[in-house]
Amino acid sequence: MMKLQQRAWELRRSILEMVQASQSGHLGGSLSAIDILTVLYFGGVLQVTPETQDDPRRDRFVMSKGHATPALYSTLAARGFIDRGQLAGWRGLESNLSGHAEMTKIPGVEMSTGSLGQGLSVAVGMALAARVDKLDYRVFALVGDGELQEGQIWEAAMAAGHYGVSNLVMFVDNNDLQIDGCIADVLSPYPIGTKFAAFGWQVIEIDGHDLDAIAAAIDAAGVEGRPTAIVAKTVKGKGISYMENVAAYHGSVPTPELFAVAFSEVDAHLKENDR
Repeated sequence: MMKLQQRAWELRRSILEMVQASQSGHLGGSLSAIDILTVLYFGGVLQVTPETQDDPRRDRFVMSKGHATPALYSTLAARGFIDRGQLAGWRGLESNLSGHAEMTKIPGVEMSTGSLGQGLSVAVGMALAARVDKLDYRVFALVGDGELQEGQIWEAAMAAGHYGVSNLVMFVDNNDLQIDGCIADVLSPYPIGTKFAAFGWQVIEIDGHDLDAIAAAIDAAGVEGRPTAIVAKTVKGKGISYMENVAAYHGSVPTPELFAVAFSEVDAHLKENDR
């Protein structure tokens, strides 16, 4: 897991670089989700490559919390789907890399998302399509915990449980915070695991920054006739000391001085892991 840990810190640095260059974007939720993306894309989980992205047998990943594009695009660039040089122009008027995930312009993006609550429905449809087409691919989705306040999420959850789509694995990035503060105060979705279990899902609760735990949860997914919800307890702004568990960094941009601190902290971890 040491190589994966190093990769996660490299991706955190890339996330910071993107937001610094554009002077906009969602840092907190990108940093809380990046360990999950690291395992999916670099831990031998997702069976898809730039060469097979149009293969009907490929695995699919839907970033339902589609505003976390610093995490998604950094991952796709590191995996070879898009050129890393494009990241600096993210959110620019001349760039294909928009602030929310866009499938028509960006290789490796399976669904345009960012209007929260819709991605899980698409993932359920993709999982059902595999059954119709008699293919054995898996579908992974990542939703935010604040996104669980959307009613469409629960319609999708009910449908997935009813149809028993066991090839569907959903991660909940449970960092407890959204743009307006604590999710429990804004509109509580708790208890998250209990609610998905009530819809017939297999539920696994983990530390969302423990790479071994993430990999083990994926291995345990796929119970016959049941979709899997992996509720990953995470930290908003994970890896940057002054951002951790601070709602203000949902979408705000640090000052130049604070960016310098962030890069210093990430580089210290990279240097330590490189020994």
